[in-house]
Order: sequence, then structure tokens, then C-alpha cells
Amino acid sequence: MDVSLVHQLCQNLISSAIQRCRMSDHLCRLSVFLKLSPPSDPPLVRISVSDTGVGSCLEEFQCLKYAMDPESAEKWDGVISLTTTGINDSDIYYYHLNLKEIVSTRRLTKLPSSSKNGTTFSGTEVSFSVFGSVDGLLVKLTYFLNKVLILRIPNVAIEMLVEESDDISGSRCKTLVPANDCFPLTSAASNVERLKSGLEDYVFKHGNNLNDICHSCFSSGVHLKVGSGAACTKRRRSTGQVMEAIIIISELSKPTTSSCFRACDVKTEVLYFKDFSPSSISQSSLNGLTSIDWKSYGLILRSIADHDGYALLEWENLPPYAHIDIVMKPEGMQKSHLDRTLIRKAVKLALNDLKEKNTGALLSTNALKICSYAPDLARTIGGLILSSNDLDFQGECLSLLGLQCQEIKGETTEDCIKRKIISAIEMNDRKPQRNREAAPFLFEDDYFQEPDVLDEEYEEDEQAFSSFDL
Repeated sequence: MDVSLVHQLCQNLISSAIQRCRMSDHLCRLSVFLKLSPPSDPPLVRISVSDTGVGSCLEEFQCLKYAMDPESAEKWDGVISLTTTGINDSDIYYYHLNLKEIVSTRRLTKLPSSSKNGTTFSGTEVSFSVFGSVDGLLVKLTYFLNKVLILRIPNVAIEMLVEESDDISGSRCKTLVPANDCFPLTSAASNVERLKSGLEDYVFKHGNNLNDICHSCFSSGVHLKVGSGAACTKRRRSTGQVMEAIIIISELSKPTTSSCFRACDVKTEVLYFKDFSPSSISQSSLNGLTSIDWKSYGLILRSIADHDGYALLEWENLPPYAHIDIVMKPEGMQKSHLDRTLIRKAVKLALNDLKEKNTGALLSTNALKICSYAPDLARTIGGLILSSNDLDFQGECLSLLGLQCQEIKGETTEDCIKRKIISAIEMNDRKPQRNREAAPFLFEDDYFQEPDVLDEEYEEDEQAFSSFDL
């Protein structure tokens, strides 16, 4: 069995099932089921993708393509069994679809239907059988479905089960992807909030086939630094387009076990979703990621590559046991010439959001360099204060530092000054380059309101959008 070709076919079938579920007004279940025959040479595997969404319109399968490999011709006859019914149908309909048939009008064969006997339900099941090992396919499908779960698609529960049979103990069924809790359509959570929640779960499981949080790495969510952003554009002749981005930085306090290798990987696979299914990323989108000034967020991008249709970012300077996860999802009418601008905008908003919410996170390369001088500068200033014989001068300095006279100690004073210096550097670093102050206040007690940086950047990019003929 050619795992890549079968996996691609399964992806297409799952994506179609997702769309049918999204069109339904009811709770839906999407099941991927693999049944392994008793030991044989070669082993026979039956693959089924079923859903309880609206019935199939059949046209979606007429355009289904499968690149037949001459070497795999003996492992699969290219025939798919299709069962479907709509909520208002009185019958269940059966078809055979032959993907080897070149003439499209001959691909679909209708079989005798059966009555629903007055029951009301809808759904579709697509199944086929192939010969070959299933191990590689299980890994790929599990990973694919765990990606889909990031979306938290409302009213859809997704599961994957495998049944193994042998001549001695009979059949054994195991769950690789458990049915997730449905998110009701009436939920007040926004798309970005659902995407953020889904990516957090994905990170906790390291994106692999673990069913639960990896307790050897995460005891709680305190290790996650999360940022989100949504860029949009709308014009009179366009329905608009939105690009949502979520970025999570996970930092572990100690080395992890071998099963958690992904948590410390210096590479980031950018997860890109289109039509509620994992999708390859366009060259325009790759260009948008490349155009980001990553150094302004303290990140050095070593390389960016197209890996089997997915963007793979490799970093030079990640801290030990740290990992970055990025997910992006477009909404609305797709305009490929806007991908670069919208992705760049959405990712920058997510980076700024993460930076704003987490003190000391994503400081620019220049700010990190300046911070490295803070201990020496604090030691010098502290020494000047403590060596003075002018008690009024010392008292005024301590007051500015927020310290009491009884706290006048070398280390206490130095630590306080260092925190003030670093805090001022971080505050200034959060502003865009054009608004940064040459010498921000180090000892200002009152918090001052910073300008809305994100709104300013948004207005600039919105002006840039006006150059496009939408």
C-alpha cells in the first residue's frame, strides 16, 4: 500500500465529511474506522469515513482524484463504496465509484437502494479496502485528525478507531482519537478563542497521538505564552477577508522524555487551515512570513521552507527546551494577492499580543543587548546612592525606588534599580520603532497610557490595502 496516496485520499474524504457536518443544523459525528483482517500476506485493511451530516450531493466525488501507482494496482482496485441519505429522503442510496475510470460519466454506478422504514436521519459513509501495512497510515491519519481538532468545529465530534482481528482472541477495538466534546453553535466563544483553545490542547499533547495532556512536561498552563491576532480587509466590491493567527511559546523547565521530543524542537510547522481542513500554504503566504522582521521580536529565523506543502520555520536562538507553535486560518472570500499582507499583519498582531501579555517575552535583539548591560548599570547607580553622605539625597533616591530606609542594602537597591531599568526597556520595546523614546522614565511610579500601537499599525496596513483592486 502506498501510504502517501491512501493518506491523501483519506484526507479528501475527511474534508468532504467536515463540510457535510458543517452544513447540518444538528450535532454530528465524524468517524474514521480502520478494520484489519486476520494475519495474512499481504494484510487487508478496510477504511471507512462516515459522518452524520447532510447527505452527499455526489458531485463532490465525481471530481475526486487518486494518482494510481502501477506498482499498487494489485493492492487496490480503485473502487469506493458510497452510502448516503438526506434528512428528507425515504431511502438509503448505495453507489460504487471507480477512480480508475477515465471517463467521468462512467465512474459512478448506482446500486439498489433500501428503505429507511419511516426513520429520520442523514449521513454518508465512504469505504474501500486495500492490501498492505497500516502502521504508517495510522500515524499520518492520527496526526491529521489532531490538527483538525484544533479548529474546535462547532457541533462536530471527531473520532478514529481501529479494529484488529486474529484467529485466537477474536476482535479488539482501540481508540486512537477519542470523540471530542462538541462545541455548540450557540457558544459565545469567537473563532479566535476556539482556535486558541484548540492549539493549546494540541501543544499540551505535543501534536502527536497522545489522548491526554503530557504530564511529564505540563502540570498546568503556566508554561504557555499565547498571542492571537486577526487581520481583515473589506471593500465595497468585496465581501472581505479575515486572517486569524495564534502563536504559542512553550518553555519547559527541564529536559523531557524521548516521547516529548517535539516540545524542544527548533523547528515550527506553520499549521494552515482552509475550508476547515489542514491545507498546504501558498508561496504568497510564505513570502508574508519571510517579510516579518523577526529580530524585532528577538527571534532569528535561520530558514523557511516548503515541507510537503507546509511551511517549516527553523530558529537559531530559541532558549533550551522551548518550542513555538503557529496556526493560521483564513475566513471569507480568498484573494491570493492579499495572502502576503494579511498573514504578515495577523502574525505581527499575534506576536504583539503575546509580547504585551507576557513580561520579558519576545524582546527585540537590540533590547536584549541593552538589558545585558542593566546589572552593571544598576550596580554603578546603586553604589553612587549608597556611598553618598547626603542623607536627603539617599532618602529621595530610595523614595523614587519605592524602598524604605530600613531596606537600604546593596543587593536590594541594585535589584530594584535593575528591575526598573529592564521594565523601562521592555516598555519602550513594545512600541513601534517610530514611537520609541530616546530615554524613557526609569522610576515613574504612575503607569502612563501607551498609544494603541495595534490600531496605528492596522490603519497603515488598511491604507496599503486601498492599492489593491478588489
